[in-house]
Amino acid sequence: MTELIEHEHADTAVGPRTVELSMQQAINRALHTLLTEDPDVLVFGEDVGALGGVFRVTDGLQKEFGDQRVFDTPLAESAIMGMAVGLAMNGWRPVPELQFDGFAYPAIDQIVNQVARMNYRTRGAAPMPITLRLPSFGGIQAPEHHGESLEALFAHTPGLKVAVPADPAEAYSLLLQSVRSDDPVVFMEPKARYWDRRPVQLSEPTDPIGTSRIVRPGRHATLVAWGAMVHKCLQVAELAAEDGVELEVLDLRWLKPIDAAGLAASVARTKRAVVVHEAPLTAGLGAEVSTLITENCFRDLAAPVQRVTGFDVPYPAGPLEPQYLPTIDRVLLAVQRTLEY
Repeated sequence: MTELIEHEHADTAVGPRTVELSMQQAINRALHTLLTEDPDVLVFGEDVGALGGVFRVTDGLQKEFGDQRVFDTPLAESAIMGMAVGLAMNGWRPVPELQFDGFAYPAIDQIVNQVARMNYRTRGAAPMPITLRLPSFGGIQAPEHHGESLEALFAHTPGLKVAVPADPAEAYSLLLQSVRSDDPVVFMEPKARYWDRRPVQLSEPTDPIGTSRIVRPGRHATLVAWGAMVHKCLQVAELAAEDGVELEVLDLRWLKPIDAAGLAASVARTKRAVVVHEAPLTAGLGAEVSTLITENCFRDLAAPVQRVTGFDVPYPAGPLEPQYLPTIDRVLLAVQRTLEY
């Protein structure tokens, strides 16, 4: 596990209220802001206290805010989420962390049957302002149960919002929005991008919850992705540009609610779409995205929507992971197929 842990670098100032941060540092900065502005915010989970989390995302927070607001829990995911429900019902704003995405399965009962439904069940008397931080997806060649893509499960559950940042700036702003929301949010952090360093503007979010963003404009096809796959799609767009193909890259970032209007606007311009995600193909969120594109852009489409995904097998461990995850070549092949129509 030691190879998964990297000490934070010092913040690098690059302009007014802008610093260069890794994604792990950006999340840490957002949590610091939230703990400072709202005494009801609590951060807890597996090793988030003195250790600062296995990825050091919560490093230093317990020392500054004390062990009553940033604290470790037993290694019992069901209990962690059950405690979050009780705290939310008593006026707190919990931010629990489950150490890895694969560890969320024991807590599905609490997440689906309590966190997602309590506000609806009580007709608003018991809102659930819970933000579940979940290190997610693959790309670090970790052992079994340490790499999963659970976004379709959470997005399918009524009552939950789902956010996936693709870079440090998005991690900072999306986490602020998530924790301040009175609705429960599953905040899926792409583990493979924790050490990605970019300029982050330490300002208030400007885009409403549920909006996508164009990361790179283009005109020949739209690449739709979230999390680490946004970076992969940007690499594909760079290579395609060498052959005169201009690909638009759309970061969905909110998987629930999905920005159907923004998605449709992009595809209506480019006439073609390729959806890229790490989860298995069958019933993956790419199917929902493809349907939304077809429903809203049928008259504009020049080719069927293509999907590039993981395979219909469990996430493989370690050395086999690169064969499972979407590759640049697989995405380029999908682009070629859609351009041939």
